[in-house]
Amino acid sequence: MTHALVYLARHGQTAYNHEGRFQGQQAIPLNDTGRAQAAELAERAAGYGFRALWCSPLLRARETADIVAAKIGLEPKEDARLMETDAGDWTDLTFADVRAKTPEPFDAFAAAEPGFAFPGGESFTQQELRVDAALRDVEAGELPALVVCHGMVIRAAFAARAGDHSVPFERVPNAALVPLDRVVGAGSELGGEATIAS
Repeated sequence: MTHALVYLARHGQTAYNHEGRFQGQQAIPLNDTGRAQAAELAERAAGYGFRALWCSPLLRARETADIVAAKIGLEPKEDARLMETDAGDWTDLTFADVRAKTPEPFDAFAAAEPGFAFPGGESFTQQELRVDAALRDVEAGELPALVVCHGMVIRAAFAARAGDHSVPFERVPNAALVPLDRVVGAGSELGGEATIAS
């Protein structure tokens, strides 16, 4: 089996994921389901021979990375450029509430329209630039590498690599393991329920 040199993993589930709520860059911990998912991810990651482990410093990603680290024997390296999008004024709100109150901006978000920016927060283009820069540094380091991050970070990574800011959201499961070099639109390696929540 041929493995990619860099894999992206989404953190385990949080209460905000379960509730369908924007968590943005808040310090939201894993819930019990999320910790179990992280343990499953750790078991899977053990077979890849990773030599480097990177993560977003946000609590949910760091907790996931620490569970993986305990299994594969690597110290997570935090990089703030791997943080989830700053959701601005939508932070803490549910998807349903935002869709009901501001349907057009929500539709632009869900369609990943070029130029979309969270009200009072970050644009997708800004996120793509920082995420791609971080992943270039990962690729310049020890390989193979695992990067524990967020759903919209994974979308940003593929949008930047495709040169297409309108790459749509995919339903990336919590604790999914996805090769960075995979074809955009293909399925992830770890199935399950998912949302576009961060």
